[in-house]
Amino acid sequence: MGLLSDPNRRRALISMLTRLNAPICVVCYLAGVTWFMGLAFEPFTLRTYMSENAMGSTMVEERFPSGERALATGREFSAHKKKVGGMPVEWLVKTMQARGLEVYTQSFSRTLPFPDENKERYKVKGTNVYGILRAPRAPRTEALVLTAPCSPGDKNNQAVGLLLGLAHYFRNQIYWAKDIIFLVNEHDLIGMQAWLEGYHHTNTTGMDWSPLQGRGGSIQAALTLELSSDVVTSLDLVLEGLNGQLPNLDFTNLFHAFCQKIGVLCTIQGKLQRNDWDSVAGYSHAVQTMMLMVMKQASGRPWGDHGLFLRYHIEAATIEGINSFRQYKTDVTTIGRLLEGMYRKLNNLLERLHQSYFFYLMPSLSHFVSIGYYMPAFGLLAVILLLRALDLWVQLVTPPQRAEDGVAVVEQSSSGVSVLTPLVISHLTGVALYTLPIRFQEIALEHFPVSETEAVVLTAIAIYTAGLALPHNTHRLLSGQGTEHGWRVLKLVAVLYLAVLLGCTALINFSLGFILALTLVPVAAFVTPHVPKFLSGFILVVLSPAFTLLFSVFLFQELKEMPVSFQDGWLLFLSVISQGILDHSLYGSLVYPLIALLVYPCWLLFWNILFWK
Repeated sequence: MGLLSDPNRRRALISMLTRLNAPICVVCYLAGVTWFMGLAFEPFTLRTYMSENAMGSTMVEERFPSGERALATGREFSAHKKKVGGMPVEWLVKTMQARGLEVYTQSFSRTLPFPDENKERYKVKGTNVYGILRAPRAPRTEALVLTAPCSPGDKNNQAVGLLLGLAHYFRNQIYWAKDIIFLVNEHDLIGMQAWLEGYHHTNTTGMDWSPLQGRGGSIQAALTLELSSDVVTSLDLVLEGLNGQLPNLDFTNLFHAFCQKIGVLCTIQGKLQRNDWDSVAGYSHAVQTMMLMVMKQASGRPWGDHGLFLRYHIEAATIEGINSFRQYKTDVTTIGRLLEGMYRKLNNLLERLHQSYFFYLMPSLSHFVSIGYYMPAFGLLAVILLLRALDLWVQLVTPPQRAEDGVAVVEQSSSGVSVLTPLVISHLTGVALYTLPIRFQEIALEHFPVSETEAVVLTAIAIYTAGLALPHNTHRLLSGQGTEHGWRVLKLVAVLYLAVLLGCTALINFSLGFILALTLVPVAAFVTPHVPKFLSGFILVVLSPAFTLLFSVFLFQELKEMPVSFQDGWLLFLSVISQGILDHSLYGSLVYPLIALLVYPCWLLFWNILFWK
């Protein structure tokens, strides 16, 4: 405290920070990146452990015997699905009723803002079928959910068969203290969204759905099952939900514990855990696994039907069966016993999962990185913005050297207009980027030979590109030339704006905040009107949000070990833009409005500073 209260020492500290500002910023950036890359090194991570006492032991005896019967039911489901050309609602209702469940249906419909070319749908109509197994030993105030989506073609038929097999087996057990809901949803996430909104009596997306006629208790946890073959080599755990939400870490630990007990090969991000963590190959493998989780979380989209449960504070994950060329095989009976064990442990819960972490990264299923370990990496990047803001503030409060009286007064009085104008225009451009692509798709269709989806994406790209003309438009509105004092004030506002924006984003979705900080912090730190325009303009464009997304698409494919050509990568980039807009309209993903309304206008402020006159 004495260092800050003593004026002489305070001035000396500020003088040192301003004199060494650039070297300190470079060191902080390199330290932040190094810290983040070091998180995947096993000695720097924590081993997973069970925090919830009610799930601390896997000592339950799994007896599910009906794997072959479940596969036969799946084949029967597939035949009826082909016969009716979609969801076999009547067959599902009769089959669930035959297993002693209370069976209900829910119809829903939704017209998309523009066609989803990836899944070839525009006007969606469907039906969800669910059966409730009432708890015989409790007042039915809590529930667990097991879901299996009805996917097109031959996908996921085995999952529906296993779900019905587990329903039949669970019906004959007397130890259930929670209702168990078995749900088969149509049209993947859209059907799941309709069911969750109906179950919780909310309508946040404007979807049309019929009210649910039957409900269970308050849902504590949910699992989504995806199986498309009779045998699998491993089970992959999918965690990432809407807007980067993750389930409680104990939920992940429960899956891993039962996989180890039963002897099932388990993966995360489709990658097996390696034991040679002290080798270069082992460390590289852990980095790839962690980076895949970061990329998925930053996208803000739900990577499985479980992702929509998380917004209702329901712990959920997707278990996906993978059938590769490995010799190790797991049959459906073993998978059924794993699910039986997990649900029996969840049945013991006396309260919602809350004792373990909700914010974490996982380089493997046996190790995790907690929020206290990964936030310093972001903090080292964010402190650069504060150091630059301090340097700008010192320059602004230092009395300028003036040749005649009154010059500085006029200069400072005009800086208010020069700051307000680019702020307003930048955010109006962001509003246009957010609202006009969908609204102008019909106009684009009339003038260009493109589809509706291409019209939306190309309109967004056109508006984004038009924002590069902002400096010229801004200076036309200014009275005279911009001043030296004016660009410093504008940069101070932009730097503080970016610091608050990235900080709030990282608290909600660390991965998104960190990726944005990697590209935007260097821009904010070193852009001025006095650097070479052409080279600096090229660097600013390369570090802009759109190019960050483009690079992320190629990086994601490399991490998945599925590299693509530039042409295929560009098509994926356009697809990601359309999916981002659709995810916001259908499910409430916040990434697209965040980029359009806040991140892009903030980047435009630095673009304006570069071309300040």
